[in-house]
Amino acid sequence: MQISAEPIIYGVIFVAVLLLVEGLYLTVFGKSISLNAKVNRRLEMLEKGTDREKVLEQLRKEMRQHMNARGIPLYSLLAERAQKANIAFTPNQLIMIMVLLSGVAFLGLTVGTAAPLPVRALVAVAMGIGGVYVWVNKKAKKRLGLIEEQLPDAVELMVRSLRVGHPFVSAINIVAKEVPDPLGTEFGIIADEAAYGRDVGEALKDLAERVDMQDMRFLAVAVTIQQQSGGNLAEVLAGLAAVIRSRFKLFRRVKAITAEAKWSGMFLSGFPIGAIIMISVLKPDYYDQVKETSAFIPAAIAVGVFLVVNVIFMRIMVNIKV
Repeated sequence: MQISAEPIIYGVIFVAVLLLVEGLYLTVFGKSISLNAKVNRRLEMLEKGTDREKVLEQLRKEMRQHMNARGIPLYSLLAERAQKANIAFTPNQLIMIMVLLSGVAFLGLTVGTAAPLPVRALVAVAMGIGGVYVWVNKKAKKRLGLIEEQLPDAVELMVRSLRVGHPFVSAINIVAKEVPDPLGTEFGIIADEAAYGRDVGEALKDLAERVDMQDMRFLAVAVTIQQQSGGNLAEVLAGLAAVIRSRFKLFRRVKAITAEAKWSGMFLSGFPIGAIIMISVLKPDYYDQVKETSAFIPAAIAVGVFLVVNVIFMRIMVNIKV
């Protein structure tokens, strides 16, 4: 039995591409850019002696740069996720990284495989672009998930601060200092913007739109209504914190209930692809007798279309929204 190592080499090169882009990110911006850092990035930048205004300018630039670059061809597919992930790389830098990773992948494919030049070039470009997209998408999901987890605690922290007599801006400042990233830096930006004259309600609305999160919209609306009509903001936010925590518990419960269905869908979607790869590894000449026939290419295209349709429908079936 002859075993082909090429599919394994493709997988190893793609994983190396993902590790390389993560390594570049941490090397350029430091460990504080990581979402699990103990000290949020804004505080670390201030501790290094950077002026508060320059820190705010840098962070606001990072917040908006990706959506402002949606006009770049093909970049619009990545812009929204890059904004939600708050990737500090500029759009031009991300494009350069795609080119660099494509070159690295092409070199690895040239050394490790005997594929024809057009195939190596096409796969290398797909790995460079796909690797950055997968990395950005993973960052966005992780960041939004952390914000959802941190928000109830942050609101309750603001409630305690308001009840001891602090103004609302001071409560936001406390959250900015006590809560780690990503929410700590986001609230720090709001505190800095309020210090320079921006309305807090508008800043919260802007944050809610950037992260596209319903609970954050509730917070922005609650603060805006209190500013316009008055009332006990501490009690309003205490009720909001209870609602957000209850919603989060419900999301977790639904996630636990639907976990089996999601894993079944992932298995059924990935099994045909895994079977094709396994056949190619264990018996590379399996399709030799039929691949020269006139029906092979149409049949392969039809199978590919059915696989894509299967993945889409499986995703729709297990994507239960609350």
